[in-house]
Amino acid sequence: MTSTVSASRPGGSRLLTRAAAEALGTLFVVLIALGAPLFALPQSNPLPAPLAGGLAVTAAMFAFGAFSGGQFNPAITVGAVIAGRTRFAEGLAYLAAQVIGGILGAFLLFAVIGNIPTIPDSRAAFDTVASGFGEHSVIQTYLAGALLLEVVGAAVLMAVYLGAMSRDDAGSRDTGERKGAALAAPLAVGLTVAVLLQLGQAVGNLAFNPARATAAALFSSGWAAGGLWLFWVASLFGAAIAGLVFRGFALFSAPAETEGGLEADAASAAEGLESDEGAGSGGVDQLDGGNQPDGVNQPDRGTGAAGAAQAAPAAPAERDEARDFFDGKRD
Repeated sequence: MTSTVSASRPGGSRLLTRAAAEALGTLFVVLIALGAPLFALPQSNPLPAPLAGGLAVTAAMFAFGAFSGGQFNPAITVGAVIAGRTRFAEGLAYLAAQVIGGILGAFLLFAVIGNIPTIPDSRAAFDTVASGFGEHSVIQTYLAGALLLEVVGAAVLMAVYLGAMSRDDAGSRDTGERKGAALAAPLAVGLTVAVLLQLGQAVGNLAFNPARATAAALFSSGWAAGGLWLFWVASLFGAAIAGLVFRGFALFSAPAETEGGLEADAASAAEGLESDEGAGSGGVDQLDGGNQPDGVNQPDRGTGAAGAAQAAPAAPAERDEARDFFDGKRD
């Protein structure tokens, strides 16, 4: 998306577009992540449910990442806000959109299950994919175990998201390399989600995504809603830890990079000034000694740094396409 198109849209319209992209992406993620295990047949299951959920995240990021950054997870949004990658107001809009999108995705599944005669109880079917612990865990995991794994998993997912989409990882100024990093990031995040879903499946259908946990709980039996607080608190806490760590990395690495960049820019500017002054003085002498008609005003070329600054047009700032793509940054 070019800066001209972005500039022609009001700020509220851009935020609405990003929130809508988050809602649609979360709807798709929840639809696949819950639908795959709901409709899986034990005797014929070519694609494991955790892998389907991870691939859904990858596909959603490719589809909507250019508009919103491809978060689709309240935990990732909170971590991105803490890390300084998402504005606070934008994060609030994302949170609301993700929850709404997740509920709509679960509602579509609930409506489909109601039309399957072999499944007499739709809520009982959702119980099989709702997040839980204790007696609602396949291996009877206690609350503390589920909470710890949810915190660690959310922190890992947040770290992969921030690392894969970090502006520093797209540090090469080569356009091809930046685009390669942009394409690799959804794969890294999606595979991480698949691994985490596989890890948390037996522990208690851990989602590492509060929007998905909420969507499943609303359409299942009452026990799932009673334990929903854990999957919000644990996920947000784990993502917040990763966000703080990456924010610290950015603070400690920024001075060295800035200093090096300033030194390089200063050296380049000094060389440019010297060459401009030499060329400028020769050009002026030639004009003065040439056949220049009287009465024609010569442009004031200036001398030294001031003249060079006036004569040399400002170079346009280079855009970091990978950063803009995944951070959702727009001019």
